[in-house]
Order: sequence, then C-alpha cells, then structure tokens
Amino acid sequence: MRAEHGHGHTHPVSFDPTATEPDRHTAAPAAGRAYRIGIGGPVGSGKTALTAALCRALGGELNLAVVTNDIYTTEDADFLRKAGVLAPERIEAVQTGACPHTAIRDDITANLDAVETLEERFPGLDLVLIESGGDNLTAVFSRGLADSQVFVVDVAGGDKVPRKGGPGVTTADLLVINKIDLASLVGADLGVMTADAHRMRGDLPVLAQSLVQTPDAPDVARWVRSVLPVRAG
Repeated sequence: MRAEHGHGHTHPVSFDPTATEPDRHTAAPAAGRAYRIGIGGPVGSGKTALTAALCRALGGELNLAVVTNDIYTTEDADFLRKAGVLAPERIEAVQTGACPHTAIRDDITANLDAVETLEERFPGLDLVLIESGGDNLTAVFSRGLADSQVFVVDVAGGDKVPRKGGPGVTTADLLVINKIDLASLVGADLGVMTADAHRMRGDLPVLAQSLVQTPDAPDVARWVRSVLPVRAG
C-alpha cells in the first residue's frame, strides 16, 4: 500500500488499518488440548462481565477454565472468583506489567504457561477463556495463543467505534456490541453502530447484547458452542 503525492514520487504508508500486524507465533497443534478463546476489547467494554456470563452459561456442560490479564493487579481474576462463576482454582491470573497486547500477541509465554497450568490441574479441559486486559482497537490475540477471538466494544464508547475499524473490530471471529441497554442514555444510535459493524466486517458475525437483559449471554454462548471442536468418544 502506497500513498500518492503530487511531486512525482510515492511514500509507503506505515499502517494499513485493514490488515493485522504480522503474527510472529505459529498456531499450536489443536489435538489433545483445550480449545482457547480470547476475549479482548477496550477498557470498560465489559470483557470480564462477558467472561463471567459465559462461565455461568457453559460451566455446567463443559470442562472450563479461565485466564485473566491485568497490567499490575489480579482484579479481574478476583472479581470472577468472588462472583463464584467457577471454582477458584479454575481461574489463573496473569500480570502483564505492560500494555496487555504485549502478553496476548507479542510475547505470549505467560499466558501459555497459565493455560498449561490449568490443563495439568484439570485433565481433559474442553475450553479455556483467555480474557485480555483492556486495550485499544488494534489489540488482537496471536493465533499461537487463541484459536478464536471475541472482540467486545460497548455503546458508551459512541456509535462511531465500529467504523473506526482496527484489527480488533475487523478481524475478530466474533464482534460483540455490549451494553445496548445504555444506548438511549448515551445518545448512541444502535442501528448505525450495527450497520457499520457489518459493513466493516463483511461476513464475520456481529452480536449485540445487554448483560442486564440477558445475564447469561445466550447468543454468545451459542456461538462458543458452534466453534468448539467435536471430541471423539
């Protein structure tokens, strides 16, 4: 991709918003391990609440565990443990010490260690949810860490968010528009937001939800079930 100028030459464009940054990690073989779904999105979009909802919806039918990411604290893991959505030992916390995207995309070692700890602790895990710390619209999970990615935005950020694009919005396997019960209170046009999301994502799915209205996130839980591999036996 190059930018044209009127003085006889071109300059390379340093960032193409339609493409993800190169993933330095190759996808790990899927056989014999838990399926891993990354849940990312901006600060305050509702990632931890969605993770809790999925634990409530799926914990009774799947062998499930969670990894959370925070920069300096274990606040998200503590929230999930206090909420009682899973047994406390099924929740591992990663403290990234830097912008969360570094631990979910650039150097995924700490997250892989946390996942492997859970797999050793609970043989036969079906699913590990990996919740990222809050980051921006460019934060995507390495395919070496997550088999599928859910990206969460919310109406409080404004109805302009989906059309701003960024790899999180445009390439995640599922985009969730969260907190739709607040749309009228913050002046967000949900119709515009949803239409823009579909336009930016093409055939990739978009779901709009309110965890106040549907606390167990049934539509997202249904999508999770649809992407899980069928286990033999």
